[in-house]
Amino acid sequence: MTHDLHSVERSGEHLEGPIENAIELKEVMGLSQGQIVRKRFLHHKGAIGGVLVLIAVVLLAFSSVGFRILGVDVPGWWRWNVTDLPQIVDDGDPSSAFGVIPWGIHPFGQDDVGHDVFALVMKGTQTSIMVMVVVGLVAMVIGIVVGAVSGYYRGWADQALMRLTDLFLTFPVIVVGAVLGKKFNHAAPWMLAAVLGAILWMTLARLVRGEFLALREREFVDAARISGAGPTRIIFKHILPNAMGVIIVQTTLLMSSAVLLETALSFLGFGINPPQVSLGWLVSNYQSAFSSRPWLFWWPGLVIVILALCINFIGDGLRDAFDPRQKKVPSAKAMAKADTKAAATSTSLFQRISGRGGAKRGSSR
Repeated sequence: MTHDLHSVERSGEHLEGPIENAIELKEVMGLSQGQIVRKRFLHHKGAIGGVLVLIAVVLLAFSSVGFRILGVDVPGWWRWNVTDLPQIVDDGDPSSAFGVIPWGIHPFGQDDVGHDVFALVMKGTQTSIMVMVVVGLVAMVIGIVVGAVSGYYRGWADQALMRLTDLFLTFPVIVVGAVLGKKFNHAAPWMLAAVLGAILWMTLARLVRGEFLALREREFVDAARISGAGPTRIIFKHILPNAMGVIIVQTTLLMSSAVLLETALSFLGFGINPPQVSLGWLVSNYQSAFSSRPWLFWWPGLVIVILALCINFIGDGLRDAFDPRQKKVPSAKAMAKADTKAAATSTSLFQRISGRGGAKRGSSR
């Protein structure tokens, strides 16, 4: 009987361990891998907040001052453009409601010659977002190609590509970016972005290589080889989709780094220069006014911080969604419900064991 009681206690202790796993498995039961990733991402509050804020910033930036696409100018709803020089109002101070909320004809103020700072910040935000996207795409393409070829073929191809990657890793990114930025800073911003993407692919390539080295030994790859699939089909049809989690997460982090790198280069004078406008150039151009007219410095700096945080939050959410080792901690209500169910199971088990013990004693009598 004592042995039976100890067995019940041990079973109760072991029931507490898999409670969280049981709750998580029940939540994803019957869902495909894509649905599981989507469900996990949508339950990540930081990532959803980052997505909503980033969408709001993108819509505000592109709808306010307009943009140019395929040679066509799309006008915006804001009254001023980056080239307009309206009369300076209130010494260029920001017009606000109740002295706090930006509102009025120049909500972000004006610079020394009369440019509307809100229009400048929105145009700079457009440039920084475009640089962020182009850098992410270029780095992703190069990193996938180098990592996939190196991880799948191995041998001399792996050695050559990884030594090339190690060589690129020895170069200081900010120095190489400054040298290349000085050469391309008067070109279109997308050209500078493509150059920056060409020097930020190394980490992604190494991660993709590691994923391919692990996945190429899996059973579904062997089945594809036996069925006659060629290396190109195996790489892009079978292995690459299973490595997209790592690729997407690392690409979002690269995009966040691209915003800060472009800002640093423009601040140092090696990035985007007039007539183009970027957030880094605005920070660099108005740094001397930090003590007397700080709003010229604050607004572009604030947008830079918002963009970087949004991308980082989205990257964290994608990492948690794609990584099966990341487990969500159940809520207190779910844990209490699971504890109640576990206690009921233990009580029922104890009663059955006690009943068997009483029956044995009765039969012995």
